[in-house]
Amino acid sequence: MPTRTDLTFTADLTTFATLPQVLVIGRRARLQDPALRQALGVDDATWAALLEDADPGDEGATAETRLPGEPPRRVVLGVLPEACSRHNSPARAWAIPAMVDKVGGKKDAGVILAVDGTDTALASAMAVARALPLFDRKSGETGSRTVTLAAFTPAGPAEEARGPAAVDAVRLACRLFDTPTAELHTDAFVAEALAVASAAGASATVIQGQALVEQGLGGLHAVGRTAIHGPALVALVHAPAGAVRTVALVGKGIVYDTGGLSLKGKDHMPTMKGDMGGAAAVLAAFQALVQVGCPHKLVAVLCLAENAIGPDAYRPDDIITCYSGKTVEINNTDAEGRLVLADGVAWACRQHAPDVLVDLATLTGAALVATGKVHAGVYCNDEELETATVAAGRRAGEPVHPFVYAPELFRKEFKSKVADMKNSVKDRNNAQSSCAGQFIANHLPEPAPAWVHVDIAGPAWGSGDRGTGYGVGLLIELVGAL
Repeated sequence: MPTRTDLTFTADLTTFATLPQVLVIGRRARLQDPALRQALGVDDATWAALLEDADPGDEGATAETRLPGEPPRRVVLGVLPEACSRHNSPARAWAIPAMVDKVGGKKDAGVILAVDGTDTALASAMAVARALPLFDRKSGETGSRTVTLAAFTPAGPAEEARGPAAVDAVRLACRLFDTPTAELHTDAFVAEALAVASAAGASATVIQGQALVEQGLGGLHAVGRTAIHGPALVALVHAPAGAVRTVALVGKGIVYDTGGLSLKGKDHMPTMKGDMGGAAAVLAAFQALVQVGCPHKLVAVLCLAENAIGPDAYRPDDIITCYSGKTVEINNTDAEGRLVLADGVAWACRQHAPDVLVDLATLTGAALVATGKVHAGVYCNDEELETATVAAGRRAGEPVHPFVYAPELFRKEFKSKVADMKNSVKDRNNAQSSCAGQFIANHLPEPAPAWVHVDIAGPAWGSGDRGTGYGVGLLIELVGAL
């Protein structure tokens, strides 16, 4: 097995003076702080030359030097972009993972985040965590190394009590995302969830196989019923004494998406082990939120299934009944995520009556066209919650941007002559991602709770198609702000 990287925190700059490689990340103005170069033992002229060599542009840039010694020590400066629009995150988190790659390998390393203020420290730390994945199956020597992380503001160390829990959660979500389905099938995912519940002191409910049919979860069962490892709904509940608000998080957990009988081609099926990125983020965020003392009743619902092909696969033209009681005529088995989420949100509402409901999903390829590869898109029935979600994304370094919310314009896309609705749109040019969100909304009760659907199909995949853990920070910040 390859080298494992452990991540630790410190507030002591002197820790970095003896490490074999150190990366210092910040905007140019922050990197001119003399305390940084003095702590690392770099002379003024060398430090100035490094800053001169690194032209950050829009993506950031690095420059490095080697300090005398035996062995010589590497010091790398990562200069963050100056540009940051009102729709982006001031942490400039998009530029950080590529910089962290510069201190890879088997040697211990340090990363100093020279942040502008405490408000960007958590987002910056989570961006570092994204570049330190836990999953790897390359052959090689077994070993371990430690990356030491510190955040410093102009006033000194940036203390962030949520930091360790948040970076561990990001790395958990990335590990789940990166693990192939042969290892992380639905049964294995259930076991991962139960381990989190046990460690968190949370209660857990698992509904699996035929029990899904018996309890009315027809959408989830149909999607996953033909796979060797059957579908499951897992619900974890953290119920602290005195909680006055209930927050439900629902994650799409398609552990592999072949497209079903509406088969994806060879160019579109690879990477579909990551179609459970929503469930991974929900599970990891639940773990972190409980660790940092979430005061709300917190419910995490994972909708787990493999959209496989087999003799019992659900078909176009089938009509299924979802947990909401609504019937759905299938016209595209590759629009499966909305079916499992329809059951998940309806179940969460009926069983737990949440005040706030969030679902997270790698739902539509159209989301990349709408909001790109860094921003998720949100479809929300409550203006205050939408505003809070956008603000949380900026703080977390996981920005989001609203889709058009207009149910009266989108419900027509699902009209069916034989069922309450179809599962895929009639007109693919009519705001597909909003329509997909509206399909989920069709299964909410009346009156519905404040609800936001987050489509993470763009930012869930990072460099080399590795998981980014996107959504963990967004949920931590959003739930923390409620």
